[in-house]
Amino acid sequence: MTVYAGQGDAQRSLALLWGAPEGPRTGRSGPKPGLSVAAIVSAGIAVADAEGMAALSMRAVGERLGRTAMALYTYVPGKAELLDLMHDRVLAELPTGPRESEGWREAVTDWAEELYACYLRHPWVLRVSQARPVLGPAELAAMEALLGALRPAGLPPARLRGAVAALWQFVRGQAATAADARGAAAATGVSDEDWWSARSARLAELAPDFADRFPLLAALQSAGGGAPEDSHREAFRSGLAVLLDGIASPPGA
Repeated sequence: MTVYAGQGDAQRSLALLWGAPEGPRTGRSGPKPGLSVAAIVSAGIAVADAEGMAALSMRAVGERLGRTAMALYTYVPGKAELLDLMHDRVLAELPTGPRESEGWREAVTDWAEELYACYLRHPWVLRVSQARPVLGPAELAAMEALLGALRPAGLPPARLRGAVAALWQFVRGQAATAADARGAAAATGVSDEDWWSARSARLAELAPDFADRFPLLAALQSAGGGAPEDSHREAFRSGLAVLLDGIASPPGA
């Protein structure tokens, strides 16, 4: 399920994202005490964290707040604008200040680890397409933080753009795989260990010459690995190291 950000009214959505003062919408009853844009966004995140993107609706958010969906429209125009606000609020969890590290590789690694953990805390964010950015302050601050971490590497603009795109998409892709693996057991009722065990045994029967047909794959598998969660984390860290090696190497090397 892919959801596109920025589908709501541009003026109102950006005003809400950037905190522009705006009174309640005209033609509706006055706001009830205890309700605010911030509270609605928090409730929306709670719904999505607990039940996934498919469960997100103005009605579900209203129920969590003890209000009707109509009461929310006084503060947020609709679900499209709410999603933009939720996306930016989640990214606001990322540190944005100067990073104390030994060098740019360490700073970028810290940034990537933080984004990876953020995605796993809020896996529904991975369903929001990156084709159109939200353009909120937290999203832009996260990008600014990555640029700041990469600055000491002295990359020319074209190479810097490529590095930023590669890093962001790598972290997002690895987090999506880990998040899907976490959700698979709950959705299917079968653990990763049981799933692989059943298929590995059957595959060994059907392809007894597996190691001869796929020697490189067999050699890699024989190296072993830890629990699925550990394997995902190791794949993330080792892949990130390879990516940083590439960024560090001179063009054409």
